[in-house]
Amino acid sequence: MRVPATTANLGPGFDAMGLALGLYNEIEAEPAPALEVWIEGEGADVLPRDSTNRVVRAAAALFERMGSTLPPMRLRCHNRIPLMSGLGSSAAAVVGGLALAQAWMGSWDPPEALLEFAAALEGHPDNVAPALLGGLVLVARDEDGLTADRVPIPPMRVVLALPGVTVSTEMARRLLPSHLPLADVVYQIGHAALLVHAFREGDWKLLGRAMRDRLHEPYRARLIPGYEQAVGAARAAGAAAVCISGSGPALAAFAPEGHEAIAAAMAAAFEEAGVPARTWIVEAASEGVQVEVTSG
Repeated sequence: MRVPATTANLGPGFDAMGLALGLYNEIEAEPAPALEVWIEGEGADVLPRDSTNRVVRAAAALFERMGSTLPPMRLRCHNRIPLMSGLGSSAAAVVGGLALAQAWMGSWDPPEALLEFAAALEGHPDNVAPALLGGLVLVARDEDGLTADRVPIPPMRVVLALPGVTVSTEMARRLLPSHLPLADVVYQIGHAALLVHAFREGDWKLLGRAMRDRLHEPYRARLIPGYEQAVGAARAAGAAAVCISGSGPALAAFAPEGHEAIAAAMAAAFEEAGVPARTWIVEAASEGVQVEVTSG
């Protein structure tokens, strides 16, 4: 199983929009006398190696849903998505576990069929949907349930900058206002609509204007030391648009070129603010979770 990272919200698309990224967790599974979980890479020192592991729990949940129990197996998790970063590590674990269970049982439902179940397990449809489907995905829940649809976008690269601070999703949620003025609601709707059009057309100038938010970023930015400096440095280095990835603390910068300079500028800005930072330059991933089954 190969599962992409995701960046959700993308500014005004709060809880309704996510993009798959070319930074992957890989899970290998094979029969074993008892459950074994091996972890390398991100989270290797803190993630559980037993039945409480999120990958295992997701796989077990799908087996249970199908009236069975998780068979004993050996899992090797090669993690490249940082934990608690706003880059969808939890969604990747859940989607990877569900894909593992499907592959093991040989029941190949389309990824869309797992969307509702994955969202129920993970809690964030705007993260699990792009991890399942790939690309830019719009999600919405109404009286008929959850729906998701992909928006075709041209190839693009994204700069990710992750400062060395911890931001819990719960804490980031508590900061959000319970009500918005009507003018801000209209602002959000207009900018979210423009954002989808900008992505679809690859219109960098419009993307920079559309990726503005009044609902969550002004509040969550307070949890990210060096936020203003890093955003300013990214734009000065040529970024068309910058947003908080998910609930943070990672930032995602979008540009047609000059990605290395943007990454260096963001890292330097965080360092100057007293916060070490890691950076990646990744492609927007056109595919979601991928599964390869071998025998022998």
